[in-house]
Amino acid sequence: MATRILEEVLRRVEAWPEERQNDAAHVLTEMERQDPNSIDLTDSKVRQVERRLAKPNRKFATLETGRRRGALRRA
Repeated sequence: MATRILEEVLRRVEAWPEERQNDAAHVLTEMERQDPNSIDLTDSKVRQVERRLAKPNRKFATLETGRRRGALRRA
C-alpha cells in the first residue's frame, strides 16, 4: 500500500516547479541518511563487532552493578 501511495505522490511531484522538486528530494535524501537501519560497516568492522559480541570485555560493570555500587556509596 505504501509503495502505491508513494508512486502516486511521485507522479504529482513531477509536475511541481523544479525548486519544489529539489526541496522534496532534499527531504527524502535527509530522511534516508538518518535511517538507523542504513548503517554501513566495512567487513573489518563487522568482524570486530562479531568478535566483541562473542567475547565481551568483562572489565566493565553492567548497569545493574553500577547502580548497586552507587546505592552503597550513597548509603
